[in-house]
Amino acid sequence: MYEMNRRQAMVAMGAFAVLAGCGGDDSKKPADDLSANREGAMPGYGAGVQFKAAVPVSFSVLYNNHPFYPIKNDWLFWSELTKRTNVTFQPSVVPLSDYENKRSLMIGAGDAPLIIPKTYPAQETPFVASGAILPVSDHLDLMPNFKEKVAKWNLQADLDTLRQSDGRFYVLPGLHQDHWVDYSLAVRVDVLDKLGLQIPRTWEDLRTVLRAMKEEYPDSYPFSDRWGTLTPGANLLNIIGISYGAPGGWGYGEGVVWDPGAQRFAFTGAMEPYRQMLEYLHTLVQEKLLDPESFTQTDDLAIQKLVSGKSFVIGSNAQTLVNEYRPPLEKANPDARLVKIPLPVGPLGPVKYGAGNTRLENGVMISRKARDSENFVAMMQFVDWLWYSDAGQAFAKWGVEGTTHTKDASGKYKLASDVDFVGLNPEAPKHLQKDFGFANGVFAYGGTTELLQSTFSEEEVAFQKEMNSRKPLPVPPPHPLTDEEREQVTLWQTPLKDHVTQNTLKFILGKRDFGEWGTYVKELEANNMLSYVNLVNGAYERFKQKHG
Repeated sequence: MYEMNRRQAMVAMGAFAVLAGCGGDDSKKPADDLSANREGAMPGYGAGVQFKAAVPVSFSVLYNNHPFYPIKNDWLFWSELTKRTNVTFQPSVVPLSDYENKRSLMIGAGDAPLIIPKTYPAQETPFVASGAILPVSDHLDLMPNFKEKVAKWNLQADLDTLRQSDGRFYVLPGLHQDHWVDYSLAVRVDVLDKLGLQIPRTWEDLRTVLRAMKEEYPDSYPFSDRWGTLTPGANLLNIIGISYGAPGGWGYGEGVVWDPGAQRFAFTGAMEPYRQMLEYLHTLVQEKLLDPESFTQTDDLAIQKLVSGKSFVIGSNAQTLVNEYRPPLEKANPDARLVKIPLPVGPLGPVKYGAGNTRLENGVMISRKARDSENFVAMMQFVDWLWYSDAGQAFAKWGVEGTTHTKDASGKYKLASDVDFVGLNPEAPKHLQKDFGFANGVFAYGGTTELLQSTFSEEEVAFQKEMNSRKPLPVPPPHPLTDEEREQVTLWQTPLKDHVTQNTLKFILGKRDFGEWGTYVKELEANNMLSYVNLVNGAYERFKQKHG
């Protein structure tokens, strides 16, 4: 949950991936004989019931070690978890920077722990064919909290986007009650006040604001963005693309989006809305309103420009605003006021659009060998409690009442006075993540909107209220590929994506004229674009005919 840029990237991939499959009620599948796998299982476990293993049990877990809060053996999280559940974790610790590579190597070698968290939708696919990971959808009857939330929050369509061609899914995603829109733009509102301007409500408003800033500060690039070193224009192309119905950057995913009007999938990089988005960005660059280095510069350089007053607008989420922007900016300029604004409205109107247009979060894979363990049922009950029950999610996020937090009569959480988190108690000597192990991105994500927003400032709650008042976009329908089709698609996707990325920058930066758009589309066709889109739409039609 707390590596937001990664979350944005990979959940978006999951939403547009051509990996979805047939829906249906998994609870109606015939249950395996698990009589030999119930050691430690809790009799009478159900939704809302505190899980506690019948005997002490221990489960291995792949642990993504975040440098901001490196793992400690004496965290209260570990001891309290054992006290409440009779479960002890055996972490296999892997650095954040090498997590995906090490995970793949361990699974390939058959050495992966039983529980494999921090897996974003679509990352499980390479491990499906080998049989190394469990088709978790076969075992949802062991997970009453998961099933209850899917039903209560009407998440079946979102869940169906995870299905493979066999109709099963292989990752247990984090579940959100509502879309969670976090990324937008941060704007110097003190500069707006000086110029007599309002916070921009649309992308056209933003252009007007940037022009006024440029006129007042002619040596500036009013807008200089970040998050471009790995994926050029990662955040900007995503958030503006959402407004046009053709997301790029982090939102590009597998390169296809669902067109509800045509009832077909279309190739994002060739769509008319994508061209319109690029033309808009090109005008910003042409008028020197948008820094051309925005698409590739380091985050540090972008932040330096903001802090030094060379720019006034930058991409942001809630945590970067509080942790990375405001402290150095206010130190350099005590009068500066930086605010994350609601996502500007574009041609689609006021839409809300969480990462990947689903309400799913990164989640958990289960090693296939777990199925043979005598503790398998207990393990699935435990996973269900920790990651999907209200009590487990609250524990993982907030910790222990009376030690890390208190609750008032209405149930509202408040950090203990000596504990800080996301700047809520900036002078406190202890930190919820660093010193206690709670609010850990491996264990704490998903849940009710109330729990999600329980650590938000009043400012961020107001932002969320505005975004949640907007209409959601439809979830793309399932379109599962066979193994053979997936192999073919893999050969097409990389050259197509590379061509889109290269030419996206050329069009924006003025290195290619928009009069060549038709030629560019023909170049995509020469790279098998039509074959790719036809294959995806064929998979969609096949699913629709089979499942209605």
